[in-house]
Amino acid sequence: MALPHVLHNVVDLAGQHAGFLGGRYDPLQITSDPNDPNFRVDSLSLPGDVSSDRLLARRSLLDNLAPLPVGGSGSQIPVYRERAFELLCNRQVHRAFDMHVEPAPVRERYGRNRFGQSMLLARRLVEAGVPFINVNDKRVNSQNTNWDSHETIFPRHKELLPVMDQGLSALIEDLDQRGQLESTLVISMGEFGRTPKINGNAGRDHWPHCYHVVLSGGGVNAGMTWGKSDHIGAYPEHRPVTPDDLAATLFWRFGVDPQHEIADHLGRPFRLATGRPMAELFSG
Repeated sequence: MALPHVLHNVVDLAGQHAGFLGGRYDPLQITSDPNDPNFRVDSLSLPGDVSSDRLLARRSLLDNLAPLPVGGSGSQIPVYRERAFELLCNRQVHRAFDMHVEPAPVRERYGRNRFGQSMLLARRLVEAGVPFINVNDKRVNSQNTNWDSHETIFPRHKELLPVMDQGLSALIEDLDQRGQLESTLVISMGEFGRTPKINGNAGRDHWPHCYHVVLSGGGVNAGMTWGKSDHIGAYPEHRPVTPDDLAATLFWRFGVDPQHEIADHLGRPFRLATGRPMAELFSG
């Protein structure tokens, strides 16, 4: 699932859809703000003039209509329709998204902002049994409001970092206090690093050669570090890790063989991950 973005399995950014696996594996994408007093998930909400009874009557009518002769991708329409009805009628799903039941001190601990409340919603989705949740700290595409820090990095990070620190630490503490941290792997990362030197606009540009990832819970050995960079953070110097290693680690912790192959529509094989799971990071 993708969160404000929030996801039932991932978020509205390029490359985060199911691709050739098909739309049934796409994430449920949340585009509204969980911090909004009127927060609701539009794709799970009925129009104002459609009651639960009226929805069930429509479902009964559809069930009694003769099926249309459809082929190809159209053959999946009844499957998608049934999944849609299940989501719309599932009380547990609606309870998971009801932010108003959270006590005010809990909401304040996470931070009364989009990111903080997305992290709180992520915790609620964990409790509801959602297996994969992606919280995106995606801001308006302005150099003054997002992490793409090509200029004026110092005043911007004074605004961005406290929000992230508060929301992430609240999530980890909350999961731990509820006994859910050991069964939940929390990954905090960006898509690449930033240049080790400040540019002429007081910012840092894209730098894929070296960056960090923080893992919590899921059996991770607390306080452990893996590898290090050179003295200016430009290149890995010891025990480098690739994105494929991280992907292999994630699959491995979910009990999925990273070497498993899937085929696209042309029958071409694709391995889930070509990296090596970082088993030494985990206690068991």
